[in-house]
Amino acid sequence: MNQEPHLISFTVIDNDQRFPIKVRRGCYPNLMFLLKEEMGLDSFGECGGVGRCATCVVRAIGIKGISANKERNEPNTLEQLGYDEKNIRLSCQLFITSDLEGTEITILDI
Repeated sequence: MNQEPHLISFTVIDNDQRFPIKVRRGCYPNLMFLLKEEMGLDSFGECGGVGRCATCVVRAIGIKGISANKERNEPNTLEQLGYDEKNIRLSCQLFITSDLEGTEITILDI
């Protein structure tokens, strides 16, 4: 039986332009790598995904499941930069899972 792999669909907003994204779970290590590659963001994610530089900040509306929790370095990094909004996230700390299905992700200017 030939089954098409489950695709995760969400929207990325960059400079007021909306980009529909469809991707297989686990195709990228995290959202930061997907955004760098698919959106061509050169100075995005300078620390390589360890959650310390905050050059991959996004507003993510609609995240579900365990992905809604901020873990590891993310809370401290965002707090140091004055971000206290629940929906502000480091894209390097968001994995490509079904938790992102239907999410609206806005790339924030740093």
